[in-house]
Amino acid sequence: MIHSKNITKTYGSAEVLNIEELTIPKGQSFGLVGNNGAGKTTFFNILLDLIRPTSGEITNHDVVVNQSEKWKSFTGSFIDETFLIGYLTPEEYFEFIGDLRGMNKADVTSFIAQFEDFFNGEILEKNKYLRDLSKGNQKKAGIVAALIGNPQVVILDEPFANLDPTTQIRLKKYLKDLTQNKEVTVLVSSHDLSHVTDVCERIVVLEKGKIVKDMATSTETLKELESHFAV
Repeated sequence: MIHSKNITKTYGSAEVLNIEELTIPKGQSFGLVGNNGAGKTTFFNILLDLIRPTSGEITNHDVVVNQSEKWKSFTGSFIDETFLIGYLTPEEYFEFIGDLRGMNKADVTSFIAQFEDFFNGEILEKNKYLRDLSKGNQKKAGIVAALIGNPQVVILDEPFANLDPTTQIRLKKYLKDLTQNKEVTVLVSSHDLSHVTDVCERIVVLEKGKIVKDMATSTETLKELESHFAV
């Protein structure tokens, strides 16, 4: 379970995040949507202890994220290409992440093999460094790296951006499969209302750093979200 309590973030006099309370149960597929500047990435950055909140705290499976690093052993994430190590090849990067997760090279190779269709022949055995891949292929590598080691929590910021339609569809299937047994918690932020509605069983809308909607996904959710953002 992830629990956020009285989280705020301000820069000078500008408040960019103010969430009184937010609980995400274990095994939930959770979507965060909002316009640019709504606070989505700020929330994820605080959750990953990349920035510190002005006030409040977030716990990830009872670990306060800015007081201990124990949560890192069971949490996988990809925010943007800065998570990658540009001078490594994809294979070297996957092995590096696998080593951090206690996996040997053979285990990593076996795990990566299941994403052959997702990579579409553009990632592995190309003798390219990660920094030389396209934005879309960098994202593919980052997303798969976040899944190495079977984390209990997966956090992805705008995972569908820069991906072609076929890859988007494959990614949605992977994410749905992850939460099928209710053991893995998946958090996704996205500007694409259709994709996040397809993937997530619960969606929270942020506006100017505050929660304005918190809804269980239904057949009417996409229409409701489109109506909300059309105003």
